[in-house]
Amino acid sequence: MAARTGQDERTDAEVAPPRQASRARGRVAGAVSVFGELLITAGLVLGLFVAYSLWWTNVLADREAGRQGDDVRHNWESTEPGALDTKDGIGFLHVPAMKNGEVLVKKGTATEGLNAGVAGYYTDPVRSALPWEKQGNFSLAAHRDGHGAKFHNIDKLKNGDSIVFETKDLWYVYKVYAALPETSKYNVQVLDAVPKESGRSGPGRYITLTTCTPVFTSKYRYVVWGELERTERVDAKRTPPAELAR
Repeated sequence: MAARTGQDERTDAEVAPPRQASRARGRVAGAVSVFGELLITAGLVLGLFVAYSLWWTNVLADREAGRQGDDVRHNWESTEPGALDTKDGIGFLHVPAMKNGEVLVKKGTATEGLNAGVAGYYTDPVRSALPWEKQGNFSLAAHRDGHGAKFHNIDKLKNGDSIVFETKDLWYVYKVYAALPETSKYNVQVLDAVPKESGRSGPGRYITLTTCTPVFTSKYRYVVWGELERTERVDAKRTPPAELAR
């Protein structure tokens, strides 16, 4: 066998380190590739979760609310005249400026109830008055995003806009007169029988709509107040008041 020259020995010594560096770069590239794939997968999972939270929960909630609303109207057809407060719902909220269709209103504001695409009237920490009571504050809550998002467009409400509540026998027509775009979620005074933060100082027949703000968070509360302007008796055809016929 021929003896290696000095040049050959230098070549072998110089070639080895580049081979090791190449293998190291390969391992790094492989790790980066795996990490990148994990990020893509995480992004897809997050995207699916957002779609579920903001779209599919709306679909499910609207479907359930529609079923419950049909049950309430069926019950109205088969019961005697008079305002009823049942577990199925007490009536329907109509707010043209929010473009949210009719919203079934039920007792309570627990999350699992509101997730069904309805609005709930407060029983705690401040008890809501009901529309047919002689005075008080009919205070409601609903989701602003996901689960029906019935109060998503609450920020579209302006002074003078109409809020209509429909029961079996009466239409209650309220007019918006004040709003509080941001307040603490612990500020329960906005639900008081006389909501002084709205600028009122004496008893009346008020309505209060509350929801989370900013959109997609629950850090603060957005509040809108209205005051009863009049009532109209429901006729045989359930003809809506002029505010809903526009």
